Amino acid sequence: MSIVEPGTPAPDFKLRREDYRRFTREDLVGKTTVLVFYPFAFSAVCTDQLNLYEEVLDQFSSQGATLYGVSCDSTEAQRAFKEKLGISIEQLSDWEPKGATCRAFGVYHEKGGMPQRALVMIGPDGVVQWSWQGEHPGVLPGANLIFDALAAR
Repeated sequence: MSIVEPGTPAPDFKLRREDYRRFTREDLVGKTTVLVFYPFAFSAVCTDQLNLYEEVLDQFSSQGATLYGVSCDSTEAQRAFKEKLGISIEQLSDWEPKGATCRAFGVYHEKGGMPQRALVMIGPDGVVQWSWQGEHPGVLPGANLIFDALAAR
């Protein structure tokens, strides 16, 4: 399975917000959203990635983009991760059924039981505008990838 391609409508999905409310495809409508799929809370590269994005979050916002972190970690683990990092990027859990949303977006690593490191930008119309997947989980996608995708809209 490969990552969802630009021009494709975002698949239907259900994730959990930090307060356990659902986050679905309908929550994407009307805004530009970047889903930041990452393998594991508290891992080194994931920590670096979210810290980097937090540093330039105002610049993403000024360009009309909202970022969400997505992993298969539990809501509680994501909350602890976010608090430890001191970041404001909302975390969305793909815990149960584990990896269902990651599979729908084509970024689930079956053998590892985790999402691949991937970025998916969805436009206000619910259509994927841009997607990127790392060659392996150790690849840290710089913020410039997202800025370039926003500029190309």
